[in-house]
Amino acid sequence: ISPSGEIAEGRSVTLTCSSTANPPVKNYTWFKINGTDPLYKGANYTIINISSADSGQYYCEAQNEFGSNSSAAVTVNVLYAPKSTSVSISPSGEIVEGSSVTLTCSSSANPPVKNFSWFKINGTGPLYKGANYTIINISSADSGQYYCEAQNEIGSNRSAAVTVNVLCKYIIFSREVSDIHLVMYFPEVWLGCSPRTF
Repeated sequence: ISPSGEIAEGRSVTLTCSSTANPPVKNYTWFKINGTDPLYKGANYTIINISSADSGQYYCEAQNEFGSNSSAAVTVNVLYAPKSTSVSISPSGEIVEGSSVTLTCSSSANPPVKNFSWFKINGTGPLYKGANYTIINISSADSGQYYCEAQNEIGSNRSAAVTVNVLCKYIIFSREVSDIHLVMYFPEVWLGCSPRTF
């Protein structure tokens, strides 16, 4: 494998097959374990702009007029920055004041994600470091959009923002009566968060 050592996503890598034969090898064929078809015919197999999908085990087959022989497999381990970073909310459904909510960040990366950081849009800085961010006794002030950032030695990636909408635990009504017009009305006074259906 050239270059040897760590293989970062986006680079080019060449696998070279060699074999002793008389008469000389006529055909070299490349395969990937668990693949279905030959990848390439030739002594040197170059993967340009390598990606995480190219990780796996490769081997070659050398053939002349008298037969064929397969090499041992070599492992291509592609390193890449976090990608496909996403946030899930538990429990799903309505979020009511006073309950606890956990936001979970997940991401694909090699090497694995080293740091997860949580942010709130229009906030001042990181809220928390860790894959799971739990808000205990949530209140209307916690409503907003949240996202996470995943980081490893190669780079970082941010998730799309998810909306946390905290519903009022109680709805307060004020009642006023006009003796002159004999009209009763009930203007609703909310607690600064989205009201539940009632």
